[in-house]
Amino acid sequence: MSAEDDEVAAHRGEERRRFLRQAAVVGGLTLGAGYLSVAPPRWPLSLRDPDGERGKPRPPTIGLPQGGYAVPPSSTLPYLGVARGERVAAMVRAAVDAIGGIGRFVRRGDVVVIKPNVAFERPAVLGATTHPEVLTALIHLVREAGAAEVRVADNPSESPQSCFIRTGIQRAAVAAGARVYLPSPGEFETMNVPGATWIEKWPFFWRPFQGANKVIGVAPVKDHNLCRASMTTKNWYGLLGGRRNQFHQDIHGIIADLALMLRPTFVLLDGSRILFRSGPTGGSLSDVKPGRTIVASTDSLAADAFGWEELLERRSEPLPAYFAKSAARKTGDPAWRNRPHNEVQVG
Repeated sequence: MSAEDDEVAAHRGEERRRFLRQAAVVGGLTLGAGYLSVAPPRWPLSLRDPDGERGKPRPPTIGLPQGGYAVPPSSTLPYLGVARGERVAAMVRAAVDAIGGIGRFVRRGDVVVIKPNVAFERPAVLGATTHPEVLTALIHLVREAGAAEVRVADNPSESPQSCFIRTGIQRAAVAAGARVYLPSPGEFETMNVPGATWIEKWPFFWRPFQGANKVIGVAPVKDHNLCRASMTTKNWYGLLGGRRNQFHQDIHGIIADLALMLRPTFVLLDGSRILFRSGPTGGSLSDVKPGRTIVASTDSLAADAFGWEELLERRSEPLPAYFAKSAARKTGDPAWRNRPHNEVQVG
């Protein structure tokens, strides 16, 4: 065979190999397209969209900081502080001092969101909402610590403006030097809560949280006709938007989701007075009794368990189901008696 014949043979061999490579690519694409067109909708890269859901535009989602807004845990300080007395401001300060003092939680320049319970258009004496005196004392503490800005926010079940005015929260917040955020439709964003059952992606009252680096919840102690008690963990419900009434079908599940959603800097349980029946709305002074107690804690479940046993005085009854659901997710520990806590009496 001549050199020319060898060259022709080599050229034909290269063309054959190129053809085989192209055929393999085409075949792979064909098989891939076939897979994408018949693969079940949940499989990776599947093109099937029988109900049109995959074709809908996906709204952008937000997420809270990893670890939430909590400060580093302490190996020596109590995680639950209880102050009993007559003067609200003194009790608030003493309860926070019992878990390390406000300087442990708020530093100069911080932007702090305070979330009271302003759910209903009720005067404070009826116990259905956070007492304005408790809010005032907390804002003063936070400002003392050097916070650059204090924001007070809630999304009430009833008219926001009316609720903030009737409860006294609006006047108290402004007089103490805080900025009040009332909800409007453009101030909600879709929150991503990985692992949540009901609110993995759900509208969240985001505007007051923009630029904030500390979050404090302050909630009353009250009876609740669905979940048996409403305290600091249930309080985060007021940050949700959308059609949240549907969550009443699994009230303990949604409260466990709330514990997963927001890890606060600390919480205050407002036991200045107790709505011991007819909750959550109340309506009669006969449903309210003096509590004379403020609880501060870095663990919402611990604060709530204390409220259940000591303030609602239901220690003979099992804890509501949301405690076990939340504890299973390691978002808190309701066994407050077994861990360091500090109780003080103030004047």
